[in-house]
Amino acid sequence: MAREYDVVVLGGGTGGYVAAIRASQLGLSVAIVEKEKLGGTCLHAGCIPSKALLRSAEVYQTTKKAATFGVLASDVKLDYERVQERKDSVVTQLYNGVKGLMKKGKIDVYEGFGRILGPSIFSPMPGTISVELKSGEENEMLIPNNVIISTGSRPRTLPGLTIDGEFIITSDEALQMKNLPQSIMIVGGGVIGVEWASMLADFGVKVTIIEYSDRILPTEDYDVSTEMKKQLQRKGIEVVTSAKVLADTVEVASSVKVKAEVNGETSTYEAEKMLVSVGRQANVEGIGLENTDIVVENGFIKTNEFYQTKESHIYAIGDVIGGLQLAHVASHEGIVAIEHIGDKKPLPIQYETISKCVYSSPEVASVGLTEQEAKEKGHAVKVGKMPFKAIGKALVYGEAEGFVKIIKDEETNDLLGVHMIGPHVTDMISEAGLAKVLDATPWEVAHTIHPHPSLSEAIGEAALAVDGKAIHF
Repeated sequence: MAREYDVVVLGGGTGGYVAAIRASQLGLSVAIVEKEKLGGTCLHAGCIPSKALLRSAEVYQTTKKAATFGVLASDVKLDYERVQERKDSVVTQLYNGVKGLMKKGKIDVYEGFGRILGPSIFSPMPGTISVELKSGEENEMLIPNNVIISTGSRPRTLPGLTIDGEFIITSDEALQMKNLPQSIMIVGGGVIGVEWASMLADFGVKVTIIEYSDRILPTEDYDVSTEMKKQLQRKGIEVVTSAKVLADTVEVASSVKVKAEVNGETSTYEAEKMLVSVGRQANVEGIGLENTDIVVENGFIKTNEFYQTKESHIYAIGDVIGGLQLAHVASHEGIVAIEHIGDKKPLPIQYETISKCVYSSPEVASVGLTEQEAKEKGHAVKVGKMPFKAIGKALVYGEAEGFVKIIKDEETNDLLGVHMIGPHVTDMISEAGLAKVLDATPWEVAHTIHPHPSLSEAIGEAALAVDGKAIHF
């Protein structure tokens, strides 16, 4: 059977289902094709389940330290089966919510694998979607005026590191572990690697991070990376940087062994499991791109600022186009794409105003340029920094490590970047994001009166510190 739509979204992850909702709001007929579950990686194998586990790790550590707050809790134990049950419960609740949103928006959902066809009896242009249904029934043919490719990404691995699902795993398998290992080595000290390292260490696992770059979190500000390394080491995590894993030396028996070159010397590392966390690759295979003129560069679909591919009626958003592979980015790319289809004349996304977060303990959040990037771009830089140890609310929480760092251009007073590491900074960064959107100066941020006591006072004080006017430090 062939059915016509204004828009068909290929992939029902965070970017895809948000795009579909916006299309429905604009009165467009819309369908989603999803091979697994609505919500995609973020809801089922990324953002949400990992943060649920991180929350359990935080509660476990807080309970163990309860005596410092005058609360006596004896015989504190971790029940990892219940940890997993809670994670699954959160995911299920949100999944049901997404399905409810599809019904509310009258969005048709096809459960199956969709492929883009070339010119055919259905359409003179590429874009008809053939859906291989999960049910095994005859393929559905969807004939859209516009297509949005939102097929997401999957964990990358390194050549020679074969994922076996038991000893050598990715974050996908880690989320489903029934029992915690005694020890784990994490290959890759980026965002995902650091989150897992923090979480597992807080659960009591012996953790080693092996990072190829000269520092963990290499895309964050240097001061933040340095502070994170210090905090992770305090948890007992071994952090190895400037390390090249020699994949051909991997040995798997009752544990995993591997050699790595570190500063010209070869060392051997061993743990019960190895978690490979070296980024994500786009899902571009098997979806029919070869039937179109769509360009793929370095494994990602190439688009313009409104997410049109070389086939102007076919758009692509989210992880499949590279850039910032973040759920909130994919969602807004989807909105821009739909509004462009609907002739609403959307403004292109200004990526320098988008906040990035690391949900480890301590948390990290940032927006804009790092100090190093600002200098490389030729800015005359002034920096203000405020440690959380000088903030009353941080002491009340018992989490006083870390800081807020603000960077401005000395000549123009423009706010260039804001970088935070410490308690609940992922909930604080949106103030800095708004400041970037409004092209605010640190002076304007400083003269926003922050409530006392609050962690957000650190932002105001850091803004004052840019000009040497901090009150409490």
